[in-house]
Amino acid sequence: MKVVSIAGWKNSGKTGLAERLVGEFCRRGLKVATVKHAHHDFEIDRAGSDSFRHRAAGAGEVLIMSSRRWALIHENAHEAPPDGPALDKLHPADIVIVEGFKSSDLPKIETRRHAAGGRRLAPEDRHVICVASDRPAKASTPPEFDLNDTASIAGFILREVADFDRRTAKPDLDRSGLSAMPPGTDWMPVDEALSRLEQSVCAVTGEEIVDLAAAEGRILAQPVPVLRSSPPAMNSAVDGYGFRYADLEGESCRLALNEGRAAPGAPAIDRVPAGHAVRILTGAVLPEGVDTVMLDELAELSSGAVTFRKPSRPGLNTRKRGEDLRRGEPLFAAGRLVRSSDVASLAAAGHTRLPVRARLKVAVISTGDELVSTIGDASGNAVLDANRPMLLTLLSRWGYVGKDLGLAGDTGEAVRDALDKASQEADAILISGGASAGDEDHVSQLLTTEGEIQAWRIAVKPGRPLALAKWCGRPVFGLPGNPVAAFVCTLIFARPALNVLAGGGWHPPTGFMVPAAFSKRKKAGRREFIRARMNPDGGAEAFHSEGSGLTSGLAWSDGLVELEDGARDIGPGDMVRYIPYSSFGI
Repeated sequence: MKVVSIAGWKNSGKTGLAERLVGEFCRRGLKVATVKHAHHDFEIDRAGSDSFRHRAAGAGEVLIMSSRRWALIHENAHEAPPDGPALDKLHPADIVIVEGFKSSDLPKIETRRHAAGGRRLAPEDRHVICVASDRPAKASTPPEFDLNDTASIAGFILREVADFDRRTAKPDLDRSGLSAMPPGTDWMPVDEALSRLEQSVCAVTGEEIVDLAAAEGRILAQPVPVLRSSPPAMNSAVDGYGFRYADLEGESCRLALNEGRAAPGAPAIDRVPAGHAVRILTGAVLPEGVDTVMLDELAELSSGAVTFRKPSRPGLNTRKRGEDLRRGEPLFAAGRLVRSSDVASLAAAGHTRLPVRARLKVAVISTGDELVSTIGDASGNAVLDANRPMLLTLLSRWGYVGKDLGLAGDTGEAVRDALDKASQEADAILISGGASAGDEDHVSQLLTTEGEIQAWRIAVKPGRPLALAKWCGRPVFGLPGNPVAAFVCTLIFARPALNVLAGGGWHPPTGFMVPAAFSKRKKAGRREFIRARMNPDGGAEAFHSEGSGLTSGLAWSDGLVELEDGARDIGPGDMVRYIPYSSFGI
């Protein structure tokens, strides 16, 4: 949950702003709790009432309940004022608005009214994240908002305030989102999100026939049987001399050498007489009367005969008919991704054309008024869009048809139009940015109100919030706007789901345990994926920063280290799970 304090001097507008923000967040469908700092010995129950009498008699806590509300009253045994809000006493909520507690280390919105003197909090208070004033400055640090512009202040809170860890009762003010998920909230664990996603997708692509030479990277639409046995007949595995094992006597064997030879595609005589051997080359079909082959280097020729020591068993150095592939047996199942190494077996089994799935079409959209596509369009604070080129390249590597639908502006209408177009042109949609809960986060708002949201808040880092939904029946992956988070979420969530949509199976990435070459203290609550690479000593090094906007970390890394949901202190040499990018098909 997000926790923000509204602090200011007397008559600065704190209570009015808190009241308006509660209404604004409730209208957005969020669960809101409040904490109010009282500076006096206040009463909430009437003197002489039963609850008053309970407290007067010495009860430390009194729980008052009616059909409409309940309140828990705790009697302090000392007179010292509270030094901060007891947030651990609250039930889980999406956002908590704290009024007062000027000296706390909570992120603060400072209220100022010039008619009331316009007094400022302590200038050195680094926890003030913005100011709400009746005379806001146009450009200031921290930013200033009009005191009555509730919607903009609410959006700022949702974008800028990190989530709060109820278990430690310490707010995490790191804007990079390093805080863990509080227990009891509706953040969905990664495994549950993946399980739901797996159950919600199925193959959507049609079928087509392609030549074997064009089958690499395609998904088989039907089971593929063996059309012809391989080898088609019993043959020699080496160059040497063929004979019938039963004709051998004693340990030292001497057989008359038959005229001619057996070579691949050029058989010898129909039958080799008993007590004779024949010259035979690798791959040649065994003539009748031959069931064993002696390796060339272990035999000696003299006076029209071949001499060698008796082999250990019959059938030595030969290949049986159908030893590799047997006609009529299954070769590959439907849903298999054809690899270059599979083509040899397909050709040997007699296939020249194959039934495959049509290529999955995936639309890619980026959102954000700050984004531009090329450096020629960049001016001022414009940001070059890194997500679309990255995602389109991933889709191409996985064998899908990426459809670049460009940039969508930060309006509900623009995002809706982009999603509508994507649903008409593609089988699935990757849209990055706008998946949070702020004023301009139209993706999550539209998917929630007009789409079919399946999961939104997923306990993953980097990547929250991540939206898994449907729009006009098309699966939608609402990816974060930061490139690293978009990349990781695409690998972890979109890749296995897209493979199922394309007609393949659900394939989690393969990882292996390696010693860590880094140190990290991880909080409980989120699955974390760290950009990493293997060093020459076989350890996994971590990128120097976890910032999800640093694309240089993607270029530096060759895989991800996956850290489980629970808390963990990792030091050099501790074992961690490393997943190379090759396990994701890239």
